[in-house]
Amino acid sequence: MTTTPTPPAAPTAPEESAFSRLAWAFVGYLLFVILFGAWVRITGSGAGCGDHWPLCDGELIPRAPSAERVIEYTHRVTSGLCGVFGIGFFAVAARLHGFGHRITRSALAALLFIIVEGAIGAMLVKLELVAGDTSSARGLVVALHLGNTLLLTGSAALMAWFAGRGRGFVLGRAPLPGWWFVAVLAGLAVTAMAGAVTALGDTLFPVGSEAARTASGNLLVQLRIVHPVIALTVAGLLVAFGAEVVKAGAPPEARRWTARLGLLVVAQVVFGFINIGLAAPGWAQLLHLLLAQALWICAVVASVAAHDRTS
Repeated sequence: MTTTPTPPAAPTAPEESAFSRLAWAFVGYLLFVILFGAWVRITGSGAGCGDHWPLCDGELIPRAPSAERVIEYTHRVTSGLCGVFGIGFFAVAARLHGFGHRITRSALAALLFIIVEGAIGAMLVKLELVAGDTSSARGLVVALHLGNTLLLTGSAALMAWFAGRGRGFVLGRAPLPGWWFVAVLAGLAVTAMAGAVTALGDTLFPVGSEAARTASGNLLVQLRIVHPVIALTVAGLLVAFGAEVVKAGAPPEARRWTARLGLLVVAQVVFGFINIGLAAPGWAQLLHLLLAQALWICAVVASVAAHDRTS
């Protein structure tokens, strides 16, 4: 005799609302950790704990901290908390909605990408692709790191957005051809990954410095020209995408997120030129990265919302 598993009781409205608010707070925390990671690079603190991972110079808590060690160690602690929070969200989502629900699947995806994020971070440390390393291998791993970060923040944002929608979401056919969504998300991903490598080059070879002049053939320096071209091309694509969303009569939620996307495109392009004019100081790199992540989140949610058949 077999028994059918009892599905979880439907969550109450307060439970769903609280979960959604906490999930969006988690997205905010992820953005903080991402910016903190960029600050580690900008300050050259990636080797603050030597080539030890997860320990710091072989110690659980370093006893003789330098500035670089404090920065790197703090980043590791805040990154580790992402894993704790990721497990918690997955467990709560499974309890409230069951393992097959889209909220739980999004939470599981976020948790898996957190694990991959930690593995890539460990690779950077163990292979000593940190601090002053100028190899192309470091650029490649940094690009992959940023690509995984996008998948992480996208999954977490969808978890929060689905939770806010409650049970009012039915997946259907979008009013736009599917290639629009592929082009927008792929374009943003390529732009962001190229931007991560460009930012690394700006840190290692500051604009106008002797190091930049002597390393003109280095990939990290050459991408300074490529990245703005890619970014402007994708910006044009995003503007066209927004126009198509409105023209096709996409659901209101998709139009709202696309409108936010449009405002962020303008802000990012303007600030991109400001960043270039200022020779990419650290604070400007952080703001540029934050805008890029916000753009990505809006594009992901808008793409999914366009497939909502309940509105």
